[in-house]
Amino acid sequence: MSRRNQTTELGCIACEELSDVGAGKEGWLVDDPNLHCALDTHAIALAHKSLIIVLGWSDSDGPRLKIRPTLSPIESEHITAIEWLVFDDVRVVVAGTSSGNLLMYSLRGDLIHKQMIHPGRILKLRLRGTKRDLIQDTSSEEVCVVMPGIVARFDGSDIQRMLHQRFQETQTQFWDQKPKRRDSEGPETTYGRLPFQLWNVSKYGTCADAAITGIMPPPLMELQSSQRYYCAVAVGEDAVVSAFRLSEDKSRSLVGAILSKVVPVTFSTIASFSRMIWRSEQTSPRKSDMKPQPFARASPLTCLKDQPRKGEKLTLSPSGTLAAITDSLGRILLLDTQALVVVRLWKGYRDASCLFMEMLVNRDTAAASSSSYYEPVKSDYCLCLAIHAPRKGIVEIWQMRTGPRLRIIQCAKGAKILQPTYRFGSSMTSPYVPLEVFLLNGDSGQISVLNRTLN
Repeated sequence: MSRRNQTTELGCIACEELSDVGAGKEGWLVDDPNLHCALDTHAIALAHKSLIIVLGWSDSDGPRLKIRPTLSPIESEHITAIEWLVFDDVRVVVAGTSSGNLLMYSLRGDLIHKQMIHPGRILKLRLRGTKRDLIQDTSSEEVCVVMPGIVARFDGSDIQRMLHQRFQETQTQFWDQKPKRRDSEGPETTYGRLPFQLWNVSKYGTCADAAITGIMPPPLMELQSSQRYYCAVAVGEDAVVSAFRLSEDKSRSLVGAILSKVVPVTFSTIASFSRMIWRSEQTSPRKSDMKPQPFARASPLTCLKDQPRKGEKLTLSPSGTLAAITDSLGRILLLDTQALVVVRLWKGYRDASCLFMEMLVNRDTAAASSSSYYEPVKSDYCLCLAIHAPRKGIVEIWQMRTGPRLRIIQCAKGAKILQPTYRFGSSMTSPYVPLEVFLLNGDSGQISVLNRTLN
């Protein structure tokens, strides 16, 4: 199979701005632990310590933006995670820091929201959503913040409301002669506080990565409970894989549930009015005065300990029913997150990265059944796993769950596989957009997409 049939070149990000994040050195894209990347459908965000660069890659007139967040020099705060937040009409860049702060920026470089999650390093930001269909009884969209031994969950609708409010305020302040600066003010009183849930998942040791896989049934003795329960999977040094049942753990009374939503908003509103009335007494809240949010209940379900093997990275399938886990011994485990059993194992893939994608398997049959143009639907695609083995210089595509290897793609030594972020609020009636995997060549800056057809 010729290489040109395996990938399609889409654009290039090579520019002078990339030198600020280490470009030009051999292996700069994959060897620097302080460099973090996030891909959108037409742009890429790269973060390195105290700098964020946004570059368009689909055309030469794409956006080019540098953002320098205001970070704490006392704590040597730096950026440790980055991701896109994409709604129907709003697109922002969100960054996590080594001090546990969540920062959201507009594509003009304005700080929209700042919030402390928990003292500690933010390892990863995960965006995920499930739509109600014949398989899924409920729909949910969420942002998951992963920290060592800690998982936080934001509801997508709460973030969407906040962003719309912020952009409306920006349009209103367009005519203001003295627009307000937010960078130097206190995070809680200035930006408000998005409600979120926080769980401690360090029962089996500090985790290196984690994810909320979806909603799960309540315990047997709590079938009548109105609470919602989630399943979380974590990987780490002591336990290669561990699973937890996460409870919302709100107050069991309706009054308590209402207060948990109303009180933070009320307090934020009162504080804002107080700052307007008593300008002379404006003081930023000290970090030591802000108490961390208490943990909700996380009940351990199972764990897999296999010393000296250590879990390293975790990747979820779109539905959350499968997870690909890499470990320190060069193995890749395919975990069924509902049965909590390993259903497949690969060996000999040290330093590998995995992403789920979808490929056309019924294309010829569907095209032959109709003489007119045929638009592939979701049932035409099969779920696959793309495994990037950098030591071998290849990307392999395997059909899920137990299917064969469909393709081997040669790639450059300094390449990295990426995937566009989940788009919140996408309609089920619109043409189906399959899950794709992109390949970024660190040496040339070229971005290609892995072709989703087998022929």
